[in-house]
Amino acid sequence: MSWNIYLSGEIHSDWRDQIAQGIKDAGLPVNLSTPVTDHSSSDDCGDNILGAEEQPFWKDHKASKMNAIRTRKLIGDADVVVVRFGDKYKQWNAAFDAGYAAALGKAMIILHDPELTHALKEVDAAALAVAQTPAQVVDIMKYVIDGKLP
Repeated sequence: MSWNIYLSGEIHSDWRDQIAQGIKDAGLPVNLSTPVTDHSSSDDCGDNILGAEEQPFWKDHKASKMNAIRTRKLIGDADVVVVRFGDKYKQWNAAFDAGYAAALGKAMIILHDPELTHALKEVDAAALAVAQTPAQVVDIMKYVIDGKLP
């Protein structure tokens, strides 16, 4: 069996690459998927494909709906959703993805630094695990898939 894991959240660090490398090194049967992580593409897809908007609200509205096509499909297909919250920016999209995944009954692993524990207490409460490092996410998946402690 192959596991589908969706990696949601902040795009300003290499946490996705660390998880991908850990999964590869462990030889786990995992397919990883992500949202569009190129900030400009994500912001400009509506204008570039469907035509420019004069109002920033409508530009963002079109882009968010187009991005939601991908997000909904990949979260819907996921066995596990990992949501990373960073400390540099507020990740409202990550919080939305966590809520969407929770509403679908998806297994979630939330990933964030200890300093964000209080701010994310409700999100953490919906998760089946809360990790502080990408390596912990890999170790969780090793355990879940193989049934053995790393």
